[in-house]
Amino acid sequence: MSIIFFDWIVYVAGAILVILFLASAIKIFREYERGVVFTLGRFTRICGPGFVIIIPVVQQIVRTDLRTFVEDVPTQDVITRDNVSVKVNAVIYFRIIDPERAILNVENYVAAVSQLAQTTLRSVLGKHELDELLAERDRLNAAIQEILDRQTDAWGVKVATVEIKHVDIDDSMIRAIAKQAEAERLRRARVINAEGEQQAAAKLVEAGEMLARQPNAMLLRYFTALNDIANDRTSTVIFPLPLDLLQKLGVGAKAAD
Repeated sequence: MSIIFFDWIVYVAGAILVILFLASAIKIFREYERGVVFTLGRFTRICGPGFVIIIPVVQQIVRTDLRTFVEDVPTQDVITRDNVSVKVNAVIYFRIIDPERAILNVENYVAAVSQLAQTTLRSVLGKHELDELLAERDRLNAAIQEILDRQTDAWGVKVATVEIKHVDIDDSMIRAIAKQAEAERLRRARVINAEGEQQAAAKLVEAGEMLARQPNAMLLRYFTALNDIANDRTSTVIFPLPLDLLQKLGVGAKAAD
């Protein structure tokens, strides 16, 4: 009886060992996952997705995610080229394109990309003035993304997008910017007014030259002005006579004598 019981224990233990062996040997990878396989500590291959079998103890496997990571870059203190202190934070989107390099060339690719993004953000924005930082974000985003993508290529990481989220400025600087904007609007208004005066003067000169070439047009303009004055009944109107008309009347009187 004891022999049979011992045999049952052996069978159960053997079954458990087989189950544990299969559980450690069989791996299932999702569509967006890949596995980096090491055999006796050496890189062997990239596996997945789907059903994968490895040799327990002899082989180890490291999972990697090929989906896009979203990393929030902490707020950074930046001094612009025109010596203005601002606080800037951003968000970066990146993904693994080479699982082998992402595992072999860097210890923690997420932390490495985050730290590199922080230093690059300060370096790039410090080379530009505050006006550029506020008005040309698209160009600055592209410049930061290009630098990050070039430096993370050795890690098998592709930086897809960099977006500057917030630019915080001191209240004193906000008031200074408001005064500057008001002064700029006033300058533009004066320039537009001066341009209008210049165009009006040019038109008056052109009209004067035209009337000088055509005396009858000047007389017609005079009669038009009299007609406009006649419509106003609240004022006394004195009709001046042009010298040319008086001269013509004088010539006609002498001819009559």
